[in-house]
Amino acid sequence: MIDETPLTPPMEYHAANPAGKLSVVPTKPCTTPLELALAYTPGVAEPCLAIRNNPADAYRFTGKGNSVAVISNGTAVLGLGNLGALASKPVMEGKSVLFKRFADIDSVDIEVDATDPDRFVDVVSAISPTFGGINLEDIKAPECFEIENRLKERLEIPVFHDDQHGTAVVIASGLINALKIAEKSIREVRIVVSGAGSASLAAIKFLRYLGVRREQVVVLDTKGVIHTGRDLSNDPYKAEVATYLPFRTLAQALEGADVFIGVSAPGVVTPQMLNTMASHPIVFALANPDPEIPHAVARASRPDVIVAAGRSDSPNQVNNVLAFPFLFRAALDVRATQVNFAMMAAAAKAIASLAPQDEPDAIIPSAFDPRLLETVPLAVAKAARQTGVARRDLHSGDYRKELQMRRAKLDEMFG
Repeated sequence: MIDETPLTPPMEYHAANPAGKLSVVPTKPCTTPLELALAYTPGVAEPCLAIRNNPADAYRFTGKGNSVAVISNGTAVLGLGNLGALASKPVMEGKSVLFKRFADIDSVDIEVDATDPDRFVDVVSAISPTFGGINLEDIKAPECFEIENRLKERLEIPVFHDDQHGTAVVIASGLINALKIAEKSIREVRIVVSGAGSASLAAIKFLRYLGVRREQVVVLDTKGVIHTGRDLSNDPYKAEVATYLPFRTLAQALEGADVFIGVSAPGVVTPQMLNTMASHPIVFALANPDPEIPHAVARASRPDVIVAAGRSDSPNQVNNVLAFPFLFRAALDVRATQVNFAMMAAAAKAIASLAPQDEPDAIIPSAFDPRLLETVPLAVAKAARQTGVARRDLHSGDYRKELQMRRAKLDEMFG
């Protein structure tokens, strides 16, 4: 039975003919008998044999080198929870659109009906030869940590869980600039993190790589401060961030703190709590759609506050699209075996360098800043080469021209 219910504008966007947001477009002509023979049989025989003899030739004769699989089992879809694999498809399609729109990467969404980590890892491993990289998405914690680690061990292509590491990179890029404005050192500030899911735990791990010490960070989950007095024997990921400091509530932890990072729930930070923080407090209220404290409320309470948000209608949006397309662009181009912290750090610093200079308290560039496609992959490719994970060396001058050509192509395609 056809549902004739009038559609809302968002639903109409997805339903408009053709339904969904992706299609497949050939890259070679197929309009004559000769071209048909080249495209399929017998023309495919020679590259097939070449790849059998030298698997690296797949990057030369197929689209593997410019393809990423966006893969989910739907167990943690946006803020909607466990919707299942099929219901995650609109998100995965959208992620694939962003890969193309911002970095000219061909992406395919794959929804895997498997919540068991063993089965999920086996499925992804089995299909991995098709792709140059794997982007994991919307998989619940703590299974997401195990799945990503096991896939990294088994595969020789980049595996990147964007909910963890994309968020971490953009948080770090914003924090780099916020600390400059506040004239504070990353090695000295006290940081309070509300939320202990995949994004926040990954951000903490990455900030440690950038110089933050364990004793600088206090983390809270739904039970309060994660401290060494709690029984965390069944949760090694939370045990890694447990504090020995005496704080037990968010209000206590925020008193005198320099930085608040929220990836948790709406309204957990009050103006009174904000007023107890140190001078020039840095507040990343990233709960979406409703933040831990609204931007306007924070600014009204503390004129010296530096605020970032998760919402697109707020200044300084922490948006993963600032990171993942460009990290993968570089990883594909140098044929990296992985995305490591050095590459993430290069991305964070490159993104930070593009924050608007003429806007007070601007710490994060717009996702539509055209400079991202040139600046970030160049930095990431260099880091991949320096850390020995690049299998292809690119001359920086030639690579810059290649990225500029991609940007011109995207400008023509999307306007």
